[in-house]
Amino acid sequence: MNPRKMKQMMKQMGIDVEELDAERVVVETADGDLVFDGPQVTKMDAQGQQTYQIVGEPEEVADAGAGGAADAIESGAAGDDATASGADPADDDGIPDEDVALVAERAGVPKSTARETLESHDGDLAAAIAELE
Repeated sequence: MNPRKMKQMMKQMGIDVEELDAERVVVETADGDLVFDGPQVTKMDAQGQQTYQIVGEPEEVADAGAGGAADAIESGAAGDDATASGADPADDDGIPDEDVALVAERAGVPKSTARETLESHDGDLAAAIAELE
């Protein structure tokens, strides 16, 4: 079917289609994250219901804790490899300063409180944030 005619028919049915200029899309799942770099994203609005369509090849990133794929990609590694390579500076307790800053920011507490809570939860970001909120 002619794309122009298709667009006209969709408009008659009350469906608005809009292309979004997305650079990256992250879909967080329980098993890990899907990261789409440079995807084609289409937003459809039909009778007030918004639907997003993502077209592209995802990169699967193993779950990197509460920070998810965005933190893993920004640090250049997933999991604890960032600490081993020296990408995340840490105090003597083995908790990366970046994790402390994240917990402090999300929970709205001082970094010292965030570090103590992270230590009590063995570095589990989600558990520390949940306790402090």
